[in-house]
Amino acid sequence: MKVLVYSAKDFEIPYLEQANHRKHQLTFFEDALSSETTMEAVGFDAISIFSADEADFITVEKLKGFGVNYITLRSVGHDNVNLRTASRLNLKVANIPAYSPYAIAEHAVALLLALNRKLIESNFRVNHYNFNLNNLVGFDLNNKTIGIIGTGKIGSVMSKIMHGFGCKLLGYDVEKNNELVDKYHMQYTTLENLCNKADIISLHVPLTTETYQMINEDLIYEMKDDVILINTARGSVINTEDVIEGLKKGKIGALGIDVYEKEKGVFFKDCSQDLPDDDLLLILNAMPNVLITGHHAFLTDEALTNIAQTTIYNLDCWESGQESEYELTEIN
Repeated sequence: MKVLVYSAKDFEIPYLEQANHRKHQLTFFEDALSSETTMEAVGFDAISIFSADEADFITVEKLKGFGVNYITLRSVGHDNVNLRTASRLNLKVANIPAYSPYAIAEHAVALLLALNRKLIESNFRVNHYNFNLNNLVGFDLNNKTIGIIGTGKIGSVMSKIMHGFGCKLLGYDVEKNNELVDKYHMQYTTLENLCNKADIISLHVPLTTETYQMINEDLIYEMKDDVILINTARGSVINTEDVIEGLKKGKIGALGIDVYEKEKGVFFKDCSQDLPDDDLLLILNAMPNVLITGHHAFLTDEALTNIAQTTIYNLDCWESGQESEYELTEIN
């Protein structure tokens, strides 16, 4: 099968090539999928895309017209694909259901620890031979309350880790995970009550119409003063303007994000010579109590291996005329 890999990054190409074992003809293309770049897919049976690619209804129709019959995502999230149009055109789509919940959860903990113990500022001082400890005071995680919004695969791993730190766990999700209740004494509660009581809030929900900008002015008002907010889910789960106001007022004591609602066209690129025209990002980047990483929570050897293997598995299924167990429909 001839496959065009959009948004191909140097760090992932060796993993894809190793998983492929020369079974499929992989062509790597650095640019993201968009309506403008669909022409690159002419002559290919399938394409592989990442979370920054855009497969809206126009793009999907163009792809089908160019002879593409399969789209395999190298991500869990699939809100960037118009599944209704794909289904109507009989264009099969599959994703990576869970490449490594540990990678994401551990990165969330890394953001939390770095912010709480002010590691970035401390290292900056030491690099300049300033060993003054003023304004570097953090707090013990032991006996603190962490609110985990979204207790699926990643949220469950986060719960396990934070229980190991001795934290009290509050959970919010549409479905209760009884294993977390039994093993780690998680207490499920309302979103408002979670915000009232949590010293730390960590987001692990998919992006849906219900979760879009769920962290907004109203919910921030319910939060404890100086709460630490961590987002390794999707950027649009939080309203950035409202969060910035919360930071300015001291309601939010610190913010750690691996995702950003306007990251498309910015993240995964070197913008050091041409700063993004984005006032909100510039404000966040200038705040000393904000730590931003560029959507690299997934970047572990294990995760990249799983992503590559599942991507090739989807292609193998389709080439042999079988259905992949990870195929998506418009009701997913």
